[in-house]
Amino acid sequence: MQIGKIPSLLLVPLTCTMLLSAGCVTSTAKNESKVQSKIAGYKKFTPQSWATHVDPSQLQQARQINWLDTFNDPLLVNLVDQALVNNYNLQAASANVERARALAVQAGAQLQPQVNLAYANSRSGSAQNSNANASSQTLSAQLNWEVDLWGRISAGKRAAVASAEAAAADYKFTQYSIAAATARAYFIAIEAGRQVQILKDILTSLEETFRIVKIQYDNGLASAQDVALTNSDLASRREQLIALEASQRDALRALEVLLGRYPKGDISVQKNLPTLPAMPPAGIPSDILERRPDLIASERRVAAAFNSVKQAKAARLPQLSLTSSIGGSSNALSNITNPENVVWQIAGNLLAPIIDGGARRAQVKIATAEQKQALAAYAQAALDAFSDTETNLDLANTLNLREQELDVSVKEAEKAYKIAQLRHKEGEIALVDLLTVQQRVLSASSNKLSVQRLALEQRVNLFLALGGDWNINK
Repeated sequence: MQIGKIPSLLLVPLTCTMLLSAGCVTSTAKNESKVQSKIAGYKKFTPQSWATHVDPSQLQQARQINWLDTFNDPLLVNLVDQALVNNYNLQAASANVERARALAVQAGAQLQPQVNLAYANSRSGSAQNSNANASSQTLSAQLNWEVDLWGRISAGKRAAVASAEAAAADYKFTQYSIAAATARAYFIAIEAGRQVQILKDILTSLEETFRIVKIQYDNGLASAQDVALTNSDLASRREQLIALEASQRDALRALEVLLGRYPKGDISVQKNLPTLPAMPPAGIPSDILERRPDLIASERRVAAAFNSVKQAKAARLPQLSLTSSIGGSSNALSNITNPENVVWQIAGNLLAPIIDGGARRAQVKIATAEQKQALAAYAQAALDAFSDTETNLDLANTLNLREQELDVSVKEAEKAYKIAQLRHKEGEIALVDLLTVQQRVLSASSNKLSVQRLALEQRVNLFLALGGDWNINK
């Protein structure tokens, strides 16, 4: 064969690649159709409306919305931005996405011919003469390619790509989760500060009561029992204040950890909770399956599992590999490309597994089991998503009713306390009765504040449960 025709031999694998590419595309579409058919089976069992009563205006499809802005709190937005940049769990999730994408590239590389350039230089001589009396230099280009006859390699690539897509969706959901966790920690820190302030106000009032009772006792107008009761209640409230201030520091440290900061417990937050935003549009249950990043990730893992089964089955079939090389060998580098010194080679290798101790059959069973596991995991993830949404829709109604009743409780307790103060000054009721009414004011105010914080958390959790793109694109 003439030297001028040698390069065409090296292009044989490339030509085969082009001929097989159309088949790969067809196989990809067919496999994706199987995945979507399986997933669609679960969608058939999804109800058309929520079990929890929802205002008809909320049934419109959830739209893109920046849920952070609905709280109208610039400090909260700033803290979430910091968390999305500095949180270490989020950084780990980002690195996992990079790793998954690199693995997909690595898996796809096997579909292309592998070309290597090799150079060797050797010298030899006899044992009687230490000087080398012969030398040889070789320069060659080597091409290796496994023909993907049964789609094993392409199936492996599709599995890796689907896994990378799952990792990317997981990362997005981690972003949402970190943002939601930051908001919840922020609200808890504010509530802790407000609870401390409520107790400090009660302490101020109680200290004034103790001062008056002490004066009355010194003038014979109050008993030692009244002094002891007031002093005991004062000490009890001071102990509560110590515990509340410790809880406040814990809440601030938890927020700092989310922000990737050292937990010193001295981060600044607002003094009052933000106003509760309106309920977001909930849409219908089936919307969640298309919108929540964690469900998208679970669906992509199903796709990866289907491709892994195909890859395992194809591994039991014969493998065809093509190799070719062209190069020259000479005792001088300048003569290495001389046509007389250039040789070429092309070869085909067929490897058919016969006995492997059942390893390949076992791999098919493993891949099939993992496919079943991925489908079950998707079904469970969807069920958890529906549960999250139903729980938070119901919780919104519950917390709204609780806050209405606690609002009445606080107002009436405060009114009763003012009346009790006047009656105590007139000597109509004992000090213990006044302190009991004061305790009711403290309890009602504290409970109302906790419910207000829970309502804010419910909004955050509902935004997270509904999924969707909430403009968190850091």
